[in-house]
Amino acid sequence: MKILVSDGIDFKFFCKNPINILKKSENGAVAVFENNSPIFYAVSSDFLEKLFNQEHYIKDQKIEKKNNKIKKFAMHKKWIPDSDFIQQSALWGIILKEEVQSYELASFIAYWQAEGCFFYHIQWQQKLARSLQNSRSLNYKLKKQRDITHIPVPDKTIPDGFRGK
Repeated sequence: MKILVSDGIDFKFFCKNPINILKKSENGAVAVFENNSPIFYAVSSDFLEKLFNQEHYIKDQKIEKKNNKIKKFAMHKKWIPDSDFIQQSALWGIILKEEVQSYELASFIAYWQAEGCFFYHIQWQQKLARSLQNSRSLNYKLKKQRDITHIPVPDKTIPDGFRGK
């Protein structure tokens, strides 16, 4: 993630009072230099909150939808797929027979929040559709597994076209 920083300070001065330096910075971000080269960037908690504030992404998403501009964003806990998600997933070749359950959505969001990836809204929906398809088919396979303790009885009939004794 690129951050434009207008304030810079020497490492030795920064170490003396980092909190005051961050408070006095223009936007809460400071480039720390040593030998005229940046060695790290320091950001205040307020600045960090602005960067990753989930409300910020939700507002941006609504504004960009109004302007017909769509922007990549990180997954956040208030993200929801569109109301016609099931129909859209069918267009992508993924047939979902039931709506997204709250626990499925929560699991999906928790996983992708931890990953920290940025995608367009439609890409998030496609990922959700594939995730549901995979998890639901796995659950179906687990339900249909055979009983390993069952001993099958062999079929002793002779099929048509075969000669037997």
